[in-house]
Amino acid sequence: MKICIINGPNLNLLGKREPEVYGSQTFEEYFTNLQIKYPTIDFVYYQSNIEGELIDKIQEYGFNYDGIILNAGAYTHTSIGIGDAIKGITTPVIEVHISNTFSRESFRHQSYISGNAKGVVLGFGLKSYDLAIQSFL
Repeated sequence: MKICIINGPNLNLLGKREPEVYGSQTFEEYFTNLQIKYPTIDFVYYQSNIEGELIDKIQEYGFNYDGIILNAGAYTHTSIGIGDAIKGITTPVIEVHISNTFSRESFRHQSYISGNAKGVVLGFGLKSYDLAIQSFL
């Protein structure tokens, strides 16, 4: 099984940025743990702060992977382009958020991804990624 994890803007700051919301672990540390926990899954990880680069990766992995786990960060609430990219691929996408976006500012309640995703997992910290992986098993 091949799963691509794509993280959007500011997720490169995990472990430093707002630890009360996002925790103190870096995503790279967490990703290493995922690879150990799921040794039969071929994981690819990509992070970018640039919207077009995220779209490029969705299109690159969107026809030949078993699943994409996408945390588009703030682009979730603003990017029609990312939503359209998900609509245009055949690989199922799980939208993931570390925080519960519905307990935060009202602009975070809108998602341009959810309507095109297989499912949404949010609010369980980094464990949200584990839950998304479980949906593909």
